[in-house]
Amino acid sequence: MPRFEVIRPLRAALSEDKALFNAIKNIFGFYPGNIFLYKLALRHRSVAKELSNGAKVSNERLEYLGDAILSAVVADHLFKTFPLKDEGFLTEMRSRIVSRAQLNNLSQKLGIVNLIQTSPDTNNVYRSIKGDAFEALVGAVYLDQGYEFTRKVLIEKVIRLHFDLEQLENNNTNYKSRLIEWAQREKVSVEFVTLNEVGHGYTKQYVVEVLLDKKASGKGRDYSIKGAEQNAAMKALMQVEEQKTA
Repeated sequence: MPRFEVIRPLRAALSEDKALFNAIKNIFGFYPGNIFLYKLALRHRSVAKELSNGAKVSNERLEYLGDAILSAVVADHLFKTFPLKDEGFLTEMRSRIVSRAQLNNLSQKLGIVNLIQTSPDTNNVYRSIKGDAFEALVGAVYLDQGYEFTRKVLIEKVIRLHFDLEQLENNNTNYKSRLIEWAQREKVSVEFVTLNEVGHGYTKQYVVEVLLDKKASGKGRDYSIKGAEQNAAMKALMQVEEQKTA
């Protein structure tokens, strides 16, 4: 038995971070090497630690790294799983897997949401906090264990256990993509216009309207422009369906 397989459980049992060691083991199937990385991955910017030089430390850098690693692993896995599918299909499937909604749900299922350090009422403002923490943890695993180890963990412990690729293939919740595809078939022009920004700072929301042949057909609001576009597209698609059945 490799020496680290004996030392890490012992270190976890004796550590003041025993609960976090065990949580990572339950989620990803291994004991961390550098527990600091995982603690940092779970520190939201609302409770960022300020250093002596004034810099604030949170999980944002790890989130950036984890996002890139996750995207690469998912792209590689889909490429090998669907050898006859084209680039458009692979891109769309990857988008569905790594979407903020999917990662938020995944974080909830894995129990990561219970480990995140945030300020009170943070979830009312930062709607992507759960998914962001998952990506930050992926970044932590990568720095702690390397790419190949991270790839195996994501495929075995995340993708194969928590994603039904066949169901995901047949369930298109990308309303903007669906609206654009419909517009192309019907030869209708489609345009997304940002009308307004409501609120300030972290509470700011965007209001987006979708125009079909220059006619207002749906309005959406969200904390991100992409989210607002999705909401507007959903309403436009509902309007299109209603017109079909009228």
